[in-house]
Amino acid sequence: SFTDPSVSMDLLRAVLQPSINEEIRGIFNKYMKFFQTAAINVRDNVGEEVDPEQLIQETCRNCLEQAKLLFSDGKKVVPRLPHEQAVPKRARQMDEELSRRGSPIPKKRKGRPPGQSLSNDRGASGMAAWKLKISEPVKRDGPKWDPSRLTETTTFVLGSRANKALGMGGTRGRLYIKHPHLFKYAADPQDKHWLTEQQHMRAIGGKMAYLLIEEDIRDLAASDDYRDSVDLRLEELKPFIPPAWMTEKMQKHMETLRRGGDVPPLDDPPE
Repeated sequence: SFTDPSVSMDLLRAVLQPSINEEIRGIFNKYMKFFQTAAINVRDNVGEEVDPEQLIQETCRNCLEQAKLLFSDGKKVVPRLPHEQAVPKRARQMDEELSRRGSPIPKKRKGRPPGQSLSNDRGASGMAAWKLKISEPVKRDGPKWDPSRLTETTTFVLGSRANKALGMGGTRGRLYIKHPHLFKYAADPQDKHWLTEQQHMRAIGGKMAYLLIEEDIRDLAASDDYRDSVDLRLEELKPFIPPAWMTEKMQKHMETLRRGGDVPPLDDPPE
């Protein structure tokens, strides 16, 4: 009895929406393992400020936004994300071809398409850097990964202070992206209690706190990448010697990583 076509169609949509939602959920469940693996890798590589669940939710929403393009009438175009706007035409054609084939994982592209700049590669959210660290295995061998180097006199620094000392204070977690080979130890609640009591850090609730070896950071500061930087602030390091029980935990952690073992999940959520 409705004469407005839009109203009639929307009533039909409302009736079918629960079934549509259920099928959409099933589609996302099919690809969820890829999102989860990528989000966990991002958290492991970036460290602080990364919430895997939030990354997955945002990715799913972006998938739905881009799916609207399938029903575009040519007039109302759904805006692409900033890093997608920079993708060359040839790359988009390859993505579309893979989508038609039904492949859930794009094949790796060899080389750099002509005219593509490094800034375009990075994109607005820095996803290219994350993908690089995800795909490259981190080498954990050599003298720096020998647990015996951690002794009762070894000095450590907080990851947040190391970021500031190397001139990366404005982007927390950037140090771990740029140097994934560094040994870092995520303090557990017992460790954070000691650090807070000794006034090495303020109480941060459930946020992560990473400890790094002072020698490693000073070696970085003396390298070609940093030694001439005007942003070096080594006085920000504030090194300290942890108690023997904490050093022992870090030794076991280093040995686990060196052997290629997985790091046990933390009870505290990431910052």
